[in-house]
Amino acid sequence: MIKYLLRRLLGWVLMIVIATNITYFLAWLYLDPENNYVGRRPPLSAEQIDNLLRPRNLSESVPLIERWWTWFSGIIFRWDWGLGPTGESVNEQVAYRVWVSAELVLGATIITTILGIALGVYTASRQYKLADRIGQGTSIITMNIPTVVAGFALVLLAINFNNAVGTTVFYVTGSSSQGVEGFFPVLLDVLQHLTLPTLGLVLTGYASIHFLQRSLLLDNIKADYVRTARAKGLTKQQAIRKHALRTSLIPVATQVAFTIPLVFTGAVITERIFNWNGMGKYFLDTLNNNDVHGVVAVAAFGALMTAIGAILADVAVVVLDPRVRVS
Repeated sequence: MIKYLLRRLLGWVLMIVIATNITYFLAWLYLDPENNYVGRRPPLSAEQIDNLLRPRNLSESVPLIERWWTWFSGIIFRWDWGLGPTGESVNEQVAYRVWVSAELVLGATIITTILGIALGVYTASRQYKLADRIGQGTSIITMNIPTVVAGFALVLLAINFNNAVGTTVFYVTGSSSQGVEGFFPVLLDVLQHLTLPTLGLVLTGYASIHFLQRSLLLDNIKADYVRTARAKGLTKQQAIRKHALRTSLIPVATQVAFTIPLVFTGAVITERIFNWNGMGKYFLDTLNNNDVHGVVAVAAFGALMTAIGAILADVAVVVLDPRVRVS
C-alpha cells in the first residue's frame, strides 16, 4: 500500500511540474502585465513601465525563456513564486488565502458529504415512500437554485434576523472581525462569519451526493450478495449497513475526493457574495490584473489539490473495498 501510494505521489508530482510549466507559457500568451499601467495619469512612458516590471521578472523586453528560468529556479531553490505586477508577493497572497478558503471549504465539504450520504441512505431504504418523495423533491429544488440566488437569499434572511433580535448574530461579509482576541471570542467570531457562506455551499451542493448515493445503494440492495444476507436472517436495515452501504460508498467517496480542488478554486461566486478573500476571489483578481505569476500559482495549487484528491480517492477505495486490499 505504501509503495503504491509513493508511486502515485511521484507520478502526480511530475504531472504537477509539467502542468505548471505549460500554464506559465500559456499565461504569457494571453496576459499582459503592462496593461496595469495603461491609462494612468500622468501617463508612464514605456521605459518607466519596463523599469517597474523588470525587477519583478514581468518585462517582455527580457526573452521568455530567460523569464521562465528566473521564475522556475526561484521556485526550486527558494520556493519563491514571484511578484505580481504591482509588487505584491505571490507567496504571501496564496498562503493567506489558502487558509481563508480552507475554513470555508473543508467545513462545507464535510457537512455536504455527511448530509448527502445520510439522505441517500435514508431515502433509498424507504424507496417510493413519503419520506423518499419529500427528500427527492427537496433536493431537486435546491439543486436547481443558482448559487447567486441562494447567497443573496441567505444574506437577506440574516439581515432580517439580526434586525429582529436587535444584535448581529450572523455576519454577511468578511471572514473575521478586527480586534477580536481570546480563544472563545475568536472562535465565536469565526463561526458568525462562517455560517452563511457554508450554508450557501451546502444548500447548493448536497443534492448531487444525495442522488448518487441513493441510486448506487438501490442498485446494491438488489444485488445477489445482499439478497443472500437477508436470506440468512438479516433485516433489510442490517443488510444495508453491513453489506450494501460499503460498496455503494466507493463511487461517492471518489467523487467527493475529486470535488475538493473544484470547491477550493471554484467557490468564486460564494466568496464574492460574502466578500471572502479566498483562492476563488484571488484567481479572478489575478486574471483581471494580468498577474502571470499569480495565475500560475493558482493553477499549481489546483493541480496539487487534484493530486491530493486522487490519493484520497485511492485510500478510500482501499478502506472500503476489501478486494483491493487483498490484491
